[in-house]
Amino acid sequence: MNRNEIDLEVFEKNYQSAKMYHRRAEQFLDEGQCSSVVFNVASVALESYLVALCELYGEEPGNHNYTCLMDTVETIIDVPAALKKEIRSLDLIFGICSIENYYHGNPEQSDTKRVLYMCNEVQSLFDQTRIVTVRAACKNTQ
Repeated sequence: MNRNEIDLEVFEKNYQSAKMYHRRAEQFLDEGQCSSVVFNVASVALESYLVALCELYGEEPGNHNYTCLMDTVETIIDVPAALKKEIRSLDLIFGICSIENYYHGNPEQSDTKRVLYMCNEVQSLFDQTRIVTVRAACKNTQ
């Protein structure tokens, strides 16, 4: 597939997964699950949202860590500087910088709230008009 060609099936899979993980993380929070469970589920949601954004514009992220995802996302849409910084900071919690010295930090309650906030913010970055247009265009080519 040429980049900038949109694979609607891959986009839909990641977009729907992101929304489901996000919803589940919020349910876990409401149910009083431990913050690390909520954090981990919300982190998967955030990654899926970022991958879906890349797919919506036909861009291939270099990797699926938050820094690489943001490197790609910020080339296709405007993302507030504070949000970019917050998202990139998640790589520090996961210790993704070093393969040899891998460390998965323990997220704190505040990290859980932060990642849910990031999910909400990234979800709002999706251009719903573009989604409708892409869906219609792909439907017409089938």
